[in-house]
Order: sequence, then C-alpha cells, then structure tokens
Amino acid sequence: MGKQVSHNNGAGLKNKVMSGLFWTFGERIIAQCVSFIVSIILARILMPEEYGVIAIILVFINIADVFVSNGFGESLVRKKNSDETDFSTIFYCSFVFSWILYVILLFWAPIIADFYKQEALVPLLRVLALKLPISSISTIQHAYVSKHMIFKKFFFSTLGGTLISGVLGILMAYGGCGAWALAAQYLCNTIIDTVVLFITVPWRPQRLFSRKSATQLIGYGWKLTASSLINEFYSELRSLIIGRVYSSADLAYYNRGNQFPSLIITNVDTAIGKVVFPAMTKVAEEKQRIKQVSRRSMKTTSYIIFPLMIGLIAVSEPLVELLLTDKWLVCVPFLQCSCIYYMCQPIQTTNWQIIKAVGRSDLCLKLEILKKTIGVSIILLTMNFGVLAIAIGNAAFAVISMFINIAPNRKLIDYSVGEQMKDIISPLVLSILMGIVVTYIGKIDVPAIIGLVLQIVAGVAFYFIGSYLFRLDSFLYLLDIVKSFIREKVGK
Repeated sequence: MGKQVSHNNGAGLKNKVMSGLFWTFGERIIAQCVSFIVSIILARILMPEEYGVIAIILVFINIADVFVSNGFGESLVRKKNSDETDFSTIFYCSFVFSWILYVILLFWAPIIADFYKQEALVPLLRVLALKLPISSISTIQHAYVSKHMIFKKFFFSTLGGTLISGVLGILMAYGGCGAWALAAQYLCNTIIDTVVLFITVPWRPQRLFSRKSATQLIGYGWKLTASSLINEFYSELRSLIIGRVYSSADLAYYNRGNQFPSLIITNVDTAIGKVVFPAMTKVAEEKQRIKQVSRRSMKTTSYIIFPLMIGLIAVSEPLVELLLTDKWLVCVPFLQCSCIYYMCQPIQTTNWQIIKAVGRSDLCLKLEILKKTIGVSIILLTMNFGVLAIAIGNAAFAVISMFINIAPNRKLIDYSVGEQMKDIISPLVLSILMGIVVTYIGKIDVPAIIGLVLQIVAGVAFYFIGSYLFRLDSFLYLLDIVKSFIREKVGK
C-alpha cells in the first residue's frame, strides 16, 4: 500500500512538473518572442547612447530589487507548511523594505548622475525605481503560484505585460521620447504583470503578522538574498565599470551582444528554476528522487541550450546586420562571448537548485563568495584591456563557476562531476559538429538573408538527424513526450 501511495505521489509530481514546464516555457517563449520583436524595432529607432543611459540606471535598480524579490519568496516556497500568516508576514516585510530602498535611491539619484556625468539619469532613476514597491507585491504572488505549482497564471500576466508595454515603448520611441520610451516600457511591464496576477491569483494579504514567522523565514531567506545580492552585484559590476571607464555607447554594445543569448537562456533558465525548485522541495528528504529530477533537468536543458548557443555563435554577424542594421555590428564579438557564458548557465542553475532544495542556504552563500571573489579578480585583471577583454574574462569565469556549483552535489545527492559531464557530453559534441557545418555554409556567396536561412535550416536538420542516428537520450525523451501529447489530444 505504501509503495502504491509513493507511486501515485511520484506520478502526480511528474504531471505537475511537466504541466509547469509546459506553461512556464510557453510563458517565457511567447512573451520573449514578443519582447524580442519589440526590442528589434526600438533598436532600429533609438541610438546606442539612449540604451546606455537606461542600462546604467538598471544596474542600481536590479541590485536594489534583489532585496525585494529574492530570498523572501523562496523561503515561502521551501517551507513545507507555509500558511496564511507566513505569506502575509513576508508580504508586509517586503513591502515596507521596498519603500525604504526607494527613498534611498530617490536621494542618491543626483550623486549617481554626477558620478556618470549624466544629468538625465536623475528623473529617469527616480521614476524607474518605483518598480521596487510594485515588485514587493508581485514577489509574494509569484511565491504563491510556485508553491501551488499553478504556473498557468504566469502565462497571462507575463504575456499581457509584454504586449502592452511593448506597444507603449514603440509609440513613445516614434514620438521622439528617446530613453523615456525604454523607461516607460520597463515600468509598464512590471505594473501590468502585478495587476494581472493580483486579479488571477486567489491570494490576498490578511491582517496577520507573526514575529516568529518573520524570524524563521527571514533566517532562511537572508542567506539566499545575500547570495543573490553578491551574484547581482557581480553581474552588474561590468556595467558599472564599462559605463564609467568607457562610455554609455560601449555599454549599449556590450549589453546588446548579451541580449540575444540572454533571451534564450533566461527563458529556459527561468522556466527550470520556477518548476524544478518547487518539485525538488517536495522530495527534499529523498536523495535518489532529487537526483532523478536533477539528471533529467540537466540532460534536457543541455540538449536544448548547447545547439542554440553554438548555432548563435556561427550566425551572429549576419543576424545582427539583418535585424539591427550596421550600426550595431560592434556588438558581434560580445554576443559570441556571451554565448559561451550562457552555455554554462543551465548546468549552474540545476546544481544551484539542488543545494537550495536540500536546505543548504549557508552553502549557497559560501559558494557565491568564493565564485565572486574569483570573478572580481578576473574583472580587475581585464578592465584596462578593453570591453572585449572584459567579455572574454566573463566567459572564462562561467566555466570556473559551473564546476564550483557542481562540486558539492557529489556529497549532497551523489551526483558527481564525472556523472554530470557524462550526461551532457553527447549534445555538446553534436552541437560543436553542427556549429562547424553552419559556419562552413555561411561562407557560400549568396544574399545575406538567404545565407542565414540556409545556415539555420542546415543546423536544425543536422542536429535532429544526428540525435536520431545516435539515439540521444534527451531526444528520445522529448520525442516520447510529444507523442504522448499528440495521442492524448487525438484521443479526446
């Protein structure tokens, strides 16, 4: 009887994970496709310098947002029996703290503008910083959705925000609003996401507050917040340096090169993080079950991500020229370095979720300190050799960071470095071979758009034919899911 219950629970969890992945991938892919189209239109209208100004502002807002959006929500997800008191308590803590941060940025705006010698930063920063109190509301809504694995809610909130804010940004850009078009798009997206979730998610803050609950949840969450803060500060450190030592245009080129691979990885990484972490917490005391979830996540994400990143490296120049025009070609080498960086990201994420799921937030903090100490050293070594040197150093750091994240899980769930490398080696080798083929086809003397189409078609065909011939595990796994889905729909 016990085995039957365990089997039913396992099947239920699997169904929730697959449903969650379906809706989360759908949310990310559709919304980001819309966002990508909007960003292409805006990039053709606006100048790199206008993007650079907003990029500088977002450095400070993103760092401040860590205090509001990270740690607290995840502590609610991880606690097995978090109740209404827990949710309301964390909501009030997060909301009050977000306004404190807003006031700090309000007064710091002139100092930041003076540091970068950009007076336009003052009103833009003060307006965009309103994201913080808005995010404090949506953070708890996101935690509720993740806790109950009702990821369908994200689909509508994200899509609605992306569509409406995108239209607003384009209209303002055509109207000559410059950087304010980007600011309006960014803030509008956050507002709509929060409003739609408030309407669709059946949770509302109650007049409940528990000091004991706050102490317990913040005791777990502050370590994750500290880890995320270190990670976010490190991620934004390059922007801080490039914007100050070089120029806002250089920062725009660097960020634009980062945009293409980030667009892909953020979709996959966010989907995996939202779905796999809650799934792991439900079996946190079963080492073998966590390992099974982790291996499947590792195999599937590497099978999807490796060919996308290597293919993007091969087609980067014609892609940028066709989509963004010649004025953005400077970003191509930055794009290629970012592809290498982001290839490591899903592997890092899966291992990171394992550590969090087993309750080792202390280890998360220690690993972040170690990784970022190495990362900052690399930045300091490369910053005086140009923006490209900074980008190359970032790619090298990603490889080092990946192995640091992997190492503890040999002991935690018996998932060793060797076993993880074995799980990802087949799609990596096949992706490299595909990249060589795509690069060779790019040398054919045909119009740019035809050449790009040929490269993409050849790359996709090569990868899937190779997957079939060599019977790659993830290919067969995904094929089986597609067949089951089709049978289910046909059966209905």
